[in-house]
Amino acid sequence: MNEREYERLHAFYTATTCRQLSDYIRKLILQKPVIVKYRNQSADEFLADMIRLKNELSAIGNNFNQAVHRLHTLDHVPEINAWLLANESIKLAFVKKVDEIKDRMNQIYQQWLQI
Repeated sequence: MNEREYERLHAFYTATTCRQLSDYIRKLILQKPVIVKYRNQSADEFLADMIRLKNELSAIGNNFNQAVHRLHTLDHVPEINAWLLANESIKLAFVKKVDEIKDRMNQIYQQWLQI
């Protein structure tokens, strides 16, 4: 096999799910099915956007938690204490929803990695 043929063979091999070149060649010789990876550009872009959004949500959630924690240290001011009590359920709902989004995004990412 010359260098050009090897490069072509290697290019075909890297587009598959085979972990080793010998695996790929064995499947070809024995006429077994070879699974070819397919990348959907729009799905890749969507995933990149979702990863960015996940990181932004994490940062927002961290900032929110820090602000609420700071407000808890000012509980000697009656208005702040009343506000904290009134908004605690909103905070918990927000954090829960952000966690759900992050979990779902992680599931999508794991599925995407298996493609």
